[in-house]
Amino acid sequence: MKPISYARLHYPSSIVQHAVWLYLRFNLSLRDVEDLLAERGLDISYETVRRWVARFGPAYARRLRAMRPRPCNSWHLDEMFVSIGGRTMYLWRAVDAEGEVLDVLVQPRRDKRAALKLMRSLLRKQGFAPTSIVTDKLRSYGAALREIGMADRHATGGRLNNRAENSHQPTRRRERSWIGFKRPGSTQRFLSAHAAVYNTFNVQRHLISRSTLRTLRGEAFAQWQAAAEAA
Repeated sequence: MKPISYARLHYPSSIVQHAVWLYLRFNLSLRDVEDLLAERGLDISYETVRRWVARFGPAYARRLRAMRPRPCNSWHLDEMFVSIGGRTMYLWRAVDAEGEVLDVLVQPRRDKRAALKLMRSLLRKQGFAPTSIVTDKLRSYGAALREIGMADRHATGGRLNNRAENSHQPTRRRERSWIGFKRPGSTQRFLSAHAAVYNTFNVQRHLISRSTLRTLRGEAFAQWQAAAEAA
């Protein structure tokens, strides 16, 4: 895996890591992060934070994904429309039965070709085929799964796909706070990094005791530190 270098930066790596973590972990704007750093006596502009996120965010995300355990064998796929630079596009998302985000793709269409791209990306990244694939009734999914020989694992109907539909909520919150996304490429990079951080810190606190929460939260921070450490 490509090493991370903090050489020739004007600030310690711990500050860079904290700024990137704030931006990817919480529903904050770049200027919000600037203010939070200023409260700690750090005069860092929002543009510097943006460059740090663009430079280090994808690298952190790759390392976090490498640390995750194998996902469940049941995958849930869904798509939603997003406005990017005034243009309607579609955000395709795949999660497993536990809500782990497996992949996110920004695409201009919601046809068979787009569904095939998502499925092939999933199979390549995960390295195994699921036992079931749950979707809504969009016909593009069925056509794509028939082409790759997985139509017998396809399930639709009722509320089976609530898991994938609910996983769009963090993206919708971010979209509203930013008053829409600006460019497809930057949106794809941010959402991919955001998904990796979300998976790491999403410990389902409403389902566990306080002591278990402390343990899982400690493990999440340890994974973040390992992902962000220099080579």
